[in-house]
Amino acid sequence: MSVEALSSLDFFQQLQTHFSQIWAGLRHRSELLDTLLMRAWQSFDVNVASQCEGLPALDCHKGCATCCTLRVTATAPEVFMLARFIRAVTPGLKKHGVDLLAQIARANGMTCGVGEADRVAARHRCPFIAQGVCVVYQVRPLACRGLASYDRKACAQAASGRVDEIPYSEPHMRVRGLVQNALQSAMRDAGVAWGNYELNQSLLMALEDASLEARWLAGADVLKAAQVEEVSAQEMARTFDLLKPSVA
Repeated sequence: MSVEALSSLDFFQQLQTHFSQIWAGLRHRSELLDTLLMRAWQSFDVNVASQCEGLPALDCHKGCATCCTLRVTATAPEVFMLARFIRAVTPGLKKHGVDLLAQIARANGMTCGVGEADRVAARHRCPFIAQGVCVVYQVRPLACRGLASYDRKACAQAASGRVDEIPYSEPHMRVRGLVQNALQSAMRDAGVAWGNYELNQSLLMALEDASLEARWLAGADVLKAAQVEEVSAQEMARTFDLLKPSVA
């Protein structure tokens, strides 16, 4: 299923249907979040590859963390998946001198309530960067997957305030938006909180209280304190209702 082969509307509708089917089939099973996010990541990867055919090669590479000072938002499934992953890898990372929990708490203390412009200016590094690499790369949020540049020098210049424009990959941003919105629409239909949350704050909440995932699945908006509402929930809900497949 490719955005190029389908219209953006058809892509959104088909993916929203797939997410809803996954939810209906696995709602009370432990593999629900894993299955949802694997579907989201695979859809993103396949369609970005298709959309980027014939375009210049990206200039992003392992060890480049220039953009890792931006505010990152994530949906609840992404937050809880990261929390699971961090709990699993923390003992091993501590043996190598990396305390992720402490880094997240420290980052949240510096960024909680700070706007995007001030956060970029302060250059607070993402807490997941350790020894030059992202230690949660395999479960990184769609927001991170959807940010890719054709010129890492321009990224560095923008970070230092020398340029305003960065040649980002438009296909990455577009496909990320379609995949994330289809997931949010399916979550809304399933009766769970479907907003976007500031990553550091929401992740720290999930790590400090392991019961939040189950409570979220039961319908509570347990991450509301970290919610970021760039577009009103009412406007997004109206848009989802217009876009999602009609029920015969």
